[in-house]
Amino acid sequence: MKAGDSEIICYTWDLLLQVLYMLGGVGRNVAECMSKLGEKPFMISVVGYDLAGSFLLESWKYAGLSDEGIQRKQDIDTGVVCNVFDGKGELAAGIASAEAIEKFLTPQWIGNFKSKICSAPMLMLDANLSDSALLASCQLAVECRTPVWFEPVSVTKSKRIASIVRHVTFTSPNEDELIAMANVLSPGDKFSPIPRDNDTANLSIGSLFQMLKPAIWVLLHSGVRIVVATLGSHGVFLCFEATYGAKRHDHTRKASSSFSTKLYDSINLCCVSNSILSSRKTNRRSSYIAIHFPALPASVARLTGAGDCLVGATIASYCAGLDIMQSVAVGIAAAKGAVESELNVPADYELTKISGTIVCSFLSLMFCFRFCCFAHDFPCR
Repeated sequence: MKAGDSEIICYTWDLLLQVLYMLGGVGRNVAECMSKLGEKPFMISVVGYDLAGSFLLESWKYAGLSDEGIQRKQDIDTGVVCNVFDGKGELAAGIASAEAIEKFLTPQWIGNFKSKICSAPMLMLDANLSDSALLASCQLAVECRTPVWFEPVSVTKSKRIASIVRHVTFTSPNEDELIAMANVLSPGDKFSPIPRDNDTANLSIGSLFQMLKPAIWVLLHSGVRIVVATLGSHGVFLCFEATYGAKRHDHTRKASSSFSTKLYDSINLCCVSNSILSSRKTNRRSSYIAIHFPALPASVARLTGAGDCLVGATIASYCAGLDIMQSVAVGIAAAKGAVESELNVPADYELTKISGTIVCSFLSLMFCFRFCCFAHDFPCR
């Protein structure tokens, strides 16, 4: 077969493959994880009257969650992703079709749920939304004083932060998304992706932080309050201004489920709130903190869904009243559960596996870095 001037030769093999259909989508995965940790997320999305749309809506209703914000129309093809995994559970290739989200999840549809956004402790936006939908959502959140969490989704879509960065409170990029976001927020492509080779695989945590620190600073300097940089098997860097990182959501203003109440109580019992901040002195030239959370050892079944569960559990914990450090610790534990599951989100989470010794063990292992000025063209504020 020919395409243009280039001849393409196609080879075929008989392979032993396993084909699985499962629920997915970044926003949906995050919301499902939150619901299994005792929260009741309100989803604003679009699906069609097709097999995928029916599959998604049925599961949503079965979980006891409202589908009021989910638009359904005959002319919508529900977003789908085809992923191919290797024998180790690593993603080898993927093809996504999410045009329906950009076309039909409009500012007008989102505006119908202003009251929900105003009453929410947080608005999580994923970068599958169009630029206009992202901006409209952020404007509603700012008007309601609702903090915004931006989930980058992919390297290409992560660049959509450019028009809304001043409204973003939290963001959770991986290494490549972090570099792409820093480049779109600064003049020229100053930052290069970290190469994937044996030398970088064996980098110390301190060296890896030094490589990523300039890009992290761009996001913080642009107005993002808290950066949760995910590092795969290396864990997470949590970076924030010390005074903002000490803030907690007032969970007493909303009705809490039994599970989220128990989560809040059990984590606070073993991990004192803001213990790191209270143990370190701050000064004007050292007001930013980066904390490394190591990944927990896991028996890997599949790696997709881990980042979404980390975000979902972090948001759920923060909304339950835990501080951001406690919340990310819970997120790390939830990510472990995800990589050990065949599903994008585990069927359930056991409180004893999230709290207690698991969370406390790596809270005590965290490495703290302070940073402010580290490049002449990024002066301290």
